[in-house]
Amino acid sequence: MGKKKITIKDVAKHSGVSIATVSLILNGNEEKFNPSTVQKVLAAKEELGYQPDYFARQMVTKKTKTIGVLVPDITNPFFNTLMRGIEDCLYQQQFVTILCNANFNHQKEIDYLSELAHRGVDGFIIATSAVSTKTIHENLKKQGKPFIVLDQKKASGYSDAVLTDDYHGGYLAGSHLLNLGHKEIALIYPENPPQNVQTRMDGFKAALDTQQISHDHIHFFPTHFSKQGGYMIVPALLESKSTAVFALNDELAFGVYRGLEENGKLIPQDYSIIGYDNIDMCEYMKPKLTTIAQPIFELGQACAKLLLQRIKTPDKQWEEQLLPVKLTERASTMPLR
Repeated sequence: MGKKKITIKDVAKHSGVSIATVSLILNGNEEKFNPSTVQKVLAAKEELGYQPDYFARQMVTKKTKTIGVLVPDITNPFFNTLMRGIEDCLYQQQFVTILCNANFNHQKEIDYLSELAHRGVDGFIIATSAVSTKTIHENLKKQGKPFIVLDQKKASGYSDAVLTDDYHGGYLAGSHLLNLGHKEIALIYPENPPQNVQTRMDGFKAALDTQQISHDHIHFFPTHFSKQGGYMIVPALLESKSTAVFALNDELAFGVYRGLEENGKLIPQDYSIIGYDNIDMCEYMKPKLTTIAQPIFELGQACAKLLLQRIKTPDKQWEEQLLPVKLTERASTMPLR
């Protein structure tokens, strides 16, 4: 015969308090009780080996202590680091993270939002740009589900958001290459760029305007937002007048590295390259990649904290946080000779 399951009633009897008191204490309301009462309940829980029935708790509290996180491409190290930041914050508050990788598939994004809502997650972190405002409204806002958008999508007044200063990042990249004497610059970016990437491009163009350089000197290369996309664009890059490359994320830059090496070109002697994000691999490339550094881990933490605040205080004013970026200069750029 199996061992009898310990119930909340057993904990109450063992600690000498009511079932309601045990329930409140075990659901995070310790501040309402005398510390000695809290200690008795927690000691009884440990001694008896009580494990809460999360489905039963959900019926009572309407909370699951779970957060759904939607990302476009988990193979990109940017999202690995972002998830570590999110998970670091949520774990400290005893929340569990459910990760959904949409793989740039819009229908998967819609399906995941719907499925997570049906499973009763307490909130959503949306780190993909393709989900439309209409989809978010129909799947989350109408159901009163708290959510936050970050990095790739401005909230536009309908949710909290955490962003990084993409305009300044693009400006720093452009200024860096121009100050090295480069005027013919390749811009490698995703087709149908998300809003954050478009903002980086606008900042880059502003740097040219500051130095009175015509936009005619920009060579545009739209491609897939991946290492493969950067690699595939190299033949066209070699046909252009470009002496420098601004890759709109580090993954694109890595693809360009491979393509240039296979064509006998040297970095930075033949092409100066600057990336964007500052993922870990930048330090391991040869030469090490100059890039615009985003505070990726901190971005994840800030996003999780803001969502937890929204869950705790649903009616507070919408908040949008902007995190700084900086130029991290390494060995992949040099003055034009």
